[in-house]
Amino acid sequence: MAGAGYRAQVKWVEGLQFVARGLGSETAFVLDGAVEDGGLGQGLRPFEALLSAMAGCSAMDVVLILQKMRQEITGLTVNVVGERADDYPRPLVKATLEYVVRGRQLSPQAVERAVRLSREKYCGVIASLKTEVQTSYRIEEDGAPGPVV
Repeated sequence: MAGAGYRAQVKWVEGLQFVARGLGSETAFVLDGAVEDGGLGQGLRPFEALLSAMAGCSAMDVVLILQKMRQEITGLTVNVVGERADDYPRPLVKATLEYVVRGRQLSPQAVERAVRLSREKYCGVIASLKTEVQTSYRIEEDGAPGPVV
């Protein structure tokens, strides 16, 4: 049985610049090539958008999972680095995601489990890509008392 259908549209502006629009969310962003390739350099490159989609999908999972685990998460940043093959079409061959989780008294086991569940079970973007995905995480204590002066 097929899941929910998603629709998007990409419309050419000029050079290598396009406006990408989600037809369900009606939200748009600019895709653009590198200046040296004929782009205007005013938007995300397509691979940056792909990596952002992977990081965003997984970040949403991690936040929801940690909240369900009753962890006091106050912030999350996902840094992602992608490596492409040298030969065309130069597909993504490896992605490394680092989760920087901020909160109060976060359990390292809970964070590790949330990241693993996203990567292995819940993130549809990661599951759609045939590439090696590595993850790591850091916890930053939020609201920790500073030194007494």
